[in-house]
Amino acid sequence: MALTAHLRELRKRFVLAAIGLAVGTVVGWFLFDPVFQALQDPINNLASEGRVAALNFGGIATSFDVKIRVALFLGVMVSSPWWVYQIWAFITPGLTKKERRSAFAFVGAAVPLFFAGAFLAWSVLPNAVRILTEFTPPDSVNWIDALTYLKFVTQFILAFGVAFLMPLIMVVVTFLGLVRGRTWLKGWRWAIVGIFTFCAFATPTPDAISMILMALPIVALYFIAVLVCIRHDKRADKRRAQEDAELDAALADDTTSAA
Repeated sequence: MALTAHLRELRKRFVLAAIGLAVGTVVGWFLFDPVFQALQDPINNLASEGRVAALNFGGIATSFDVKIRVALFLGVMVSSPWWVYQIWAFITPGLTKKERRSAFAFVGAAVPLFFAGAFLAWSVLPNAVRILTEFTPPDSVNWIDALTYLKFVTQFILAFGVAFLMPLIMVVVTFLGLVRGRTWLKGWRWAIVGIFTFCAFATPTPDAISMILMALPIVALYFIAVLVCIRHDKRADKRRAQEDAELDAALADDTTSAA
């Protein structure tokens, strides 16, 4: 394809992704009430423990701003399969048939992995809010800024959604021939330290249980990715050895014929 054709294709995919995001945002706008109620539940549940805490909308337009942000966040989440597909559709014409199958598998795995990480973070969120608000002094009221709380929740969910994609990136790097599976396996100790360190910072609670619950699935995904990488290397080495043997045999036949 010519450069202009690539640019036209890029524009097409960008427009389609933007349309999908817009549709997802509209859906998110209408889902705002139940979603925001779910976001407030960890705060509202504190009342059952005898503590006073509530979200505070400090400005005139804060409520509108919160609704826009929630709708956009939901739009990105809901439309993620669509805009990820547009990225794949843009790069797939330059790939071979085998590479297309691999790319499709990677894209197909990325979306559920991201949502799995986001769901895990959402499951831990009530415990995180409960523990963090326990530091409020007695006879004090915890008025939480709505925008600050929304930023905290979205960053918390996105952080673990992205963390669940790291094993997939390992597989991609290995399939590209940049890192071998044995290299990932040799560094498993450092990987576990890094995972637990990440979870210690990303989990906004001082308790070790939440950190461990978040880290264990990522560790499991790491070793699954290592297994996939090692098996791929074995198949690649076997295929490469077979090709070398066939090449040596062909050269030997040529030498014999020339003699």
